[in-house]
Amino acid sequence: MATQARNEMNGIEHNSMTNKYLTFVLATEEYAVDILRVQEIKGWSKVTPIPNTPDYIRGVINLRGTIVPIIDLRLRFSLDRLDYGQTTVVVVVKVVSGSRERIMGIVVDAVSDVYDVAENEIKPPPDFGSVISMKFIRGLATVNEKMVIILDIDRLLNSGELAIVEQHLTERMPAAMMN
Repeated sequence: MATQARNEMNGIEHNSMTNKYLTFVLATEEYAVDILRVQEIKGWSKVTPIPNTPDYIRGVINLRGTIVPIIDLRLRFSLDRLDYGQTTVVVVVKVVSGSRERIMGIVVDAVSDVYDVAENEIKPPPDFGSVISMKFIRGLATVNEKMVIILDIDRLLNSGELAIVEQHLTERMPAAMMN
């Protein structure tokens, strides 16, 4: 106990590596992604739709020469569709799949805050059996007396979205959009 107190006084945190998470709101829930994956946050603007893709794939944007697929997380999570408003933003994130990285955008209702969360404060998601899939949830954390759902952005956005979008981009996108 004396060693732990001495370490705390010296500013050393034992077994509590802290990471920063950007939080955002969907409906009434607050979700989080690792801040190191966030490339930029931008207001909602028109996208180029891609035919024959699921509803939650809103289309693509050209972001400084990079074609960025845009995923509406409300629709991806089967929440009610909501008209985009002044707080609606696109969080541009880096997604890793194996050795490959891709930039994608997620539409959220509003950005909330950036929180420091110690690894030992992240609890595993509850087990609902086979009724509800928890594979996209890294864990749950209580921050400022509210529950925050920490997403595994790689699993969430690598579950077929990349293949669907890339196939349609190469087959159907006008050459002008690709350049």
